[in-house]
Amino acid sequence: MVGEEMNNAPQIRIAKNGPYLVSGGVPLSRQIIVCNDAGDSVAWQEGERYPVQERYALCRCGGSGNKPFCDGTHLKNYFDGTETASRVPYLERAEWVEGQDIRMSDAPGFCSHARFCVRGRGIWDLVERQRDPAMMEKAVEEVARCHSGRLVLWDKNTGEPMEPVLAPSIGVVEGPGEGVTGPVWVRGRIPVISSRGFTYEVRNRVTLCRCGRSGNKPFCDGSHREK
Repeated sequence: MVGEEMNNAPQIRIAKNGPYLVSGGVPLSRQIIVCNDAGDSVAWQEGERYPVQERYALCRCGGSGNKPFCDGTHLKNYFDGTETASRVPYLERAEWVEGQDIRMSDAPGFCSHARFCVRGRGIWDLVERQRDPAMMEKAVEEVARCHSGRLVLWDKNTGEPMEPVLAPSIGVVEGPGEGVTGPVWVRGRIPVISSRGFTYEVRNRVTLCRCGRSGNKPFCDGSHREK
């Protein structure tokens, strides 16, 4: 029974030079970046919810005619899906920003350029100037919208991360304000298993490349925003 439960647990396996193989009945939906009149990213809006499937394959090369699902185009366009991402744990890569009651870890190598963090004077300034509960609440809200997990807030009193509660699910990101298609947003500590057999650090939220151009595969590096 235990082995059966483990086999049914959500996971993503990366096929060599091929798609993301998702199993465990992981819910899939479109996630749309909402922008204000100034073009700033301000919120997430859920779009289409796909029928729940026990297993499915998501396009990784960017060429599928059936996005977000794989249609085998990677076999025709000679997609090079070589994984080049560092395996150094997040906290060993992070820089720190100190506030009064909170601190923020920042690992730029995870950034997928959704731009929630640069509104106004930027999240770094907000954390440093944090002096009251209202400012802390605003900082928590902004960091929670960082889908790549580049930014994490920590409570100075408890030493615990102030992470959003995310059920295991996957979002395919759309950014109409930028006129681009974004990454695969993996939520709720779903293991991502390399084509070489090892498991990347399991985190609450990460973004995987789905345009095929990232220099940090399998993770998104914002290359989808290049014209």
